[in-house]
Amino acid sequence: MANILVFDSGMGGLTIYREIRRVLPAHSYFYCFDNANFPYGELSEPALIAACCRLVTTMVARHHIDLVVIACNTASTIALPALRAVLAIPVVGVVPAIKPAAAQTRNGCIGLLATPGTVKRDYTHELIAQFAPGKRVLLKGTTELVVEAEHKLAGLPVNMALLREVLADWLEGDSQPDTLVLGCTHFPLLNDEIRQLMPQCQLIDSGSAVANRVACLLANKEEQREGEMPSDKAVAKAYCSRLDREADKLTAPLHAWGLSSLEEV
Repeated sequence: MANILVFDSGMGGLTIYREIRRVLPAHSYFYCFDNANFPYGELSEPALIAACCRLVTTMVARHHIDLVVIACNTASTIALPALRAVLAIPVVGVVPAIKPAAAQTRNGCIGLLATPGTVKRDYTHELIAQFAPGKRVLLKGTTELVVEAEHKLAGLPVNMALLREVLADWLEGDSQPDTLVLGCTHFPLLNDEIRQLMPQCQLIDSGSAVANRVACLLANKEEQREGEMPSDKAVAKAYCSRLDREADKLTAPLHAWGLSSLEEV
């Protein structure tokens, strides 16, 4: 049984955690979110790298973590090299699912909904050039919907007028993608609302691909550990960088996702 750390700036990484735990239910999970610096899309690159490295390395040391998942597209495109340089365990990142979208689109028009940081980064454009040549890829960066996803998880209604405004130019006319890449891990939390506005559009995220990658890495690790004694019963706990009144309100939603407690790192 492995100890798996899933890290994000907020609640979006729960969508990745859910897929990994669905594929690998027997392991222990530690979900850590950096609410003190949320949202990551508005941090400078040095500040983001420093925040990620501090929290992730602390969690790895305290909980004997075997594998880290950076369940944030923005952090994955910026902080992975720094994290891999200081950690001796596998670190898995999340990238926009451009490749499967290019394979599944019928009209050749793909929408990428992500944070402004992910949309502008060279890495994203390299993915498009490599995996979607000849396709029309429309890019849209939004921080507002990250906040809406957090609100929904906390039990508040989604602002459908805001969602319609953000997606307006994709809802009619010649720029209607038939495949939409959810390039931020928060956005699958808004699947139902997006489908209300874009019922004919396929929604694609990175959850299953990340889960399969984790399963592959742990299978290799199990081969190395053959003969060791099994670990204690699996746990699933949540941690945050600032346990204030607002964070405390997330305890019940986190319980609903199978995380038994919330503590400050």
